[in-house]
Amino acid sequence: MKLNRMAEEKLTNLYRQGKVVGGLYRSLGQEGCSVGSAYALDRGDIFTPLIRNLGAIFVRGGQPRAVFAQYMARAAGPTHGRDLNLHFGWLSEEGSMPAVISMLGDMVPVLTGAVIAERMKGRRTVALTWIGDGGTSTGAFHEGFNFACVQRAPLVVVVENNKWAYSTPTHKQTANPRFVDRARAYGCFGEPVDGNDVRAVYEVTRRAIERARAGAGPTLIEADTMRMRGHAEHDDMKYVPRPMLEEWAAKDPIDRYERWLVGSGVARPEELQAVTARIEAALQEDLAAAEASPFPDPRSGLAGVYADRPVRPPVPPLVAEWERRR
Repeated sequence: MKLNRMAEEKLTNLYRQGKVVGGLYRSLGQEGCSVGSAYALDRGDIFTPLIRNLGAIFVRGGQPRAVFAQYMARAAGPTHGRDLNLHFGWLSEEGSMPAVISMLGDMVPVLTGAVIAERMKGRRTVALTWIGDGGTSTGAFHEGFNFACVQRAPLVVVVENNKWAYSTPTHKQTANPRFVDRARAYGCFGEPVDGNDVRAVYEVTRRAIERARAGAGPTLIEADTMRMRGHAEHDDMKYVPRPMLEEWAAKDPIDRYERWLVGSGVARPEELQAVTARIEAALQEDLAAAEASPFPDPRSGLAGVYADRPVRPPVPPLVAEWERRR
């Protein structure tokens, strides 16, 4: 969580310096949702983060240096300057991250198809993704999640109820703002969780993943949290009441976890300070390397647009005979 926040703070500085190409979408206040749930995944499991789930990428092996290069559209980034922010992914036996194609529910049917394919191969792979409260009102989410439940697909969806769909409050985009209630309508498991308690998020996601792996179908988790920055860095979030921000600032997930670590005797304050210092030193090194990396050669823009080896579909016998005679 600390790495998540500190990396985004450096990205904010880059954005203000004009070095970030495109937008920057912070997860300030929501780090517990990403990190806690991602830690519940096992080797070989699939996940797709959305724009506020950078912490999940770090949990699953993503590196800050690559993220910095990606945001600055450098050749060293995962997409080599062709796309921005978290629009990248990887395929690995250790655990794949299919590249996100949309933040508005489309990854639910994509991941459902992925884990059904894994099931057809005899694997017990589970998929995890997140969705914002506003994204649950899209057709792609409804159709995809309904299909997942009908197929009893091993899928876990975390609804990050952060109270705002851009600038639209939750009560103005859904008549029932309690998203976990939808689980019964879809015919799947549903559990609410305090999204700012990283330990609670881990536990509820772990249970959901165990159910999915055992063949019990999807789980819809509603994480109660708050977006402490605007929709993106260009958004001044003046539409958010000041008392709401003050209330949720007192529930900061990192502060809460640090208090628990110290209070339970797991760590001493000086140990936490040492961890922060190590993260800062590593991020400084990663940022310097990313800033020193070149932009992509413009001539490379035409490479990788289509499949490198186009496969011609098989020609039906009657067509082949017609072509032969012609």
